[in-house]
Amino acid sequence: MNDDPILLREHHEDVLVLTLNRPDRLNAAPPAMFDRLREALGELDGARAVVVQGSGRAFCSGADIGDGSAGTDDPQAAVRNALNDHYNPAIQAIFDLDVPVVTAVQGAAAGIGCSLALAGDFCIAASSAYFLQAFVNIGLVPDGGASWMLPRLVGRSRAIEMMMLGERIPAERALDWGMIHRMVSSDVLEQEALAFAQRLAAGPTVALGLMRRDISYAMDHSLTEAMAHEAESQGIARGTADSAEGAQAFIEKRKPDFRGK
Repeated sequence: MNDDPILLREHHEDVLVLTLNRPDRLNAAPPAMFDRLREALGELDGARAVVVQGSGRAFCSGADIGDGSAGTDDPQAAVRNALNDHYNPAIQAIFDLDVPVVTAVQGAAAGIGCSLALAGDFCIAASSAYFLQAFVNIGLVPDGGASWMLPRLVGRSRAIEMMMLGERIPAERALDWGMIHRMVSSDVLEQEALAFAQRLAAGPTVALGLMRRDISYAMDHSLTEAMAHEAESQGIARGTADSAEGAQAFIEKRKPDFRGK
């Protein structure tokens, strides 16, 4: 593990674990934390899956940009710049990855922390976790891609409820809504998330990456366009060593040994 004070990196074989590390502030995220996150996602060092988690009793309690005026006399510009230059690129980096991402959520996933938690392919939450879009309580609007992700995850009505009422959504309700993949007890959260990521890392990584891109593409395009995009992806997947291994394993009636190539 490295010694970055606000983001910790640790490799567990083929899994890269990234830990938001400001436990005394419930991992409230300054712009630099999301810069570190984006940089780490660009340097996988062979990792075939990623876990994003928080240290201490929270996942991430939201953004921390101080008084919003650092570096400019215009606080409105400061907020826009913080999002466009720091927070949003990190969220985009997750969607652009070629490997699957698991988020492990305990305690608060609020504001930009909620967006980060939901940006993963699989969100595993402790029973103590909750998801919060509290911007309405301070006269602001959800950010970090929340207005794009939430309606697609839970539907328009529930997205509006979260955004306009600004109430906590506990893990049990989030699971019922289909917002998260799994709820576990707090004492096994990290182990469950890592085990899930290790399972994904043992899969045909190229195909998994293509699946991520196909899903994102299909959400904003027609059926005809989506099928054409799938055909391109299938052609790429068919040319991988993992595809050949999968076919051979099927013939030999054994478990395939995928290498992510």
